[in-house]
Amino acid sequence: MAENAKIKIQYFRSQICTPVKHKLVVKGLGFTRLNQIIEREDTPSIRGMVNKVPHLVRILE
Repeated sequence: MAENAKIKIQYFRSQICTPVKHKLVVKGLGFTRLNQIIEREDTPSIRGMVNKVPHLVRILE
């Protein structure tokens, strides 16, 4: 991966009726509201968090 690579992540589906672990992952990514787009460093830990909740967040190109 490139030095200081960034990925844009969108929180597009509500976390209502999801397990507590999924809610904590969304909060850990830094999302505070629905349809929010954030930019994070492209690290294996961030990729792993996104892979745990693919039904709630999406990676934007």
